[in-house]
Amino acid sequence: MPRTKIFFYKDKDGIEPCKDWLSSLSKKTRAKGYERIRLWAEMGNELRRPYVDYLADGIYELRWRIGNINYRILYYFRGEDIVILSHGFTKEKKVPKKEIALALDRKKKG
Repeated sequence: MPRTKIFFYKDKDGIEPCKDWLSSLSKKTRAKGYERIRLWAEMGNELRRPYVDYLADGIYELRWRIGNINYRILYYFRGEDIVILSHGFTKEKKVPKKEIALALDRKKKG
């Protein structure tokens, strides 16, 4: 199976918010995040829970946990490719609605 291509959302100034966020995480958290991203690239839309989950309106989440913090990357599929839209972390088990709304807005912008 060919590797899925992963693209990061860029804002109008060319900034990739999720890449900046990943680089700001602790070494341990960032390493686990990139480990999940590599697995994700290899498996594409065949990757399932507990690694990924469907949220709403074509938006999915890639997730990992360190301690009591849930880290998430929100994305959608563009054909076989993945486009990362948003990111964040929370102590709650659910993704905040404002994060899903941000991801949907970025998806519309392309």
